[in-house]
Amino acid sequence: MKTSTPRKMAIYIALIATALTVVVEMLFIHTDMERHLAVVIASAALVMAGVYLLAYYMLSDFIFRKINPIYKTIHNLKVPEKNLRREMENPDLVEDLNREVSDWAMKKTDEIDRLREMERYRKEFLGNVSHELKTPIFNVQGYVLTLLEGGIDDPSVNKLYLERAEKSITRLINIVADLDTITRLDTGEMKISFGNFDIVQLTREVFDLQEVRAQKAGIKLRFKNRQERPVMVHADRNRIQEALINLVVNSIKYGSESGTTTVDFLDMEDNIMVEVADNGLGIPNDDLPRIFERFYRVDKSRSRHQGGTGLGLAIVKHVIEAHNQTINVRSKEKKGTSFTFTLRKGR
Repeated sequence: MKTSTPRKMAIYIALIATALTVVVEMLFIHTDMERHLAVVIASAALVMAGVYLLAYYMLSDFIFRKINPIYKTIHNLKVPEKNLRREMENPDLVEDLNREVSDWAMKKTDEIDRLREMERYRKEFLGNVSHELKTPIFNVQGYVLTLLEGGIDDPSVNKLYLERAEKSITRLINIVADLDTITRLDTGEMKISFGNFDIVQLTREVFDLQEVRAQKAGIKLRFKNRQERPVMVHADRNRIQEALINLVVNSIKYGSESGTTTVDFLDMEDNIMVEVADNGLGIPNDDLPRIFERFYRVDKSRSRHQGGTGLGLAIVKHVIEAHNQTINVRSKEKKGTSFTFTLRKGR
């Protein structure tokens, strides 16, 4: 940084030079009055030099004591005193410090906003978890109490309520299992086992697994284009199967009656892009940015009625990101939704 030391020294030397000049001239002065006047001028110059230096260092020390805590705070470190005093030689110190304080304040403001957003998300997440767990727990409690109050002796009631209790317990197990999966993926505890496999064959297996569900909803599962050749990818087969199942199930849940779910593959040089699309209800624009959040639902009543945990798309996102790839969504209400993600090509 530039420093004002030369200017300070120039003033100081000028005063000293004035005093020395007067002293030298005294050697050539013969009258007492002129000599006395010269002594006064020289003394005044020396006094001015001393006062200037004293005032300068007193002012510098005052400024140093005021600026030191500010400078250390905005830089979040311990600055050696000699380094800070050297910085104070900068003629643009106040301007630079003002700019740095403004930048620091802006960063802190952004950080506070981010922390507030994280706190809002945390509270919303805990509220969602609580709601998701309470519903099946209260259901089980109600069924058990009904059986204890005499329903156990009624054959037309006991089996029905035991079956309902079993469904609620299964829902609880699924929620906990999905949360555990996301947590392990998020923390890196769940390792991705990479291998080469045919994703076309894997998709056929997913279609077979979801065929009954799709038929009940009146949804057709098919490939967008005829897939006669294998499409090899390098990924974790089990995790990608889990992601595909979640995407296909999601398209069935939100599909239109007599609708279609299609899967397509696009060659992208080093990657394969996988698309899972439907012509169903679609997603409102306001909901799209949050679609991958845990427990976030576009149609809350319908999702819970169908038994979803609200974690399927969050798991998909974590699985794809664990492969160092990306997933995107495009949607129009009453037109349908398209999820696309990439995977590395296999051999």
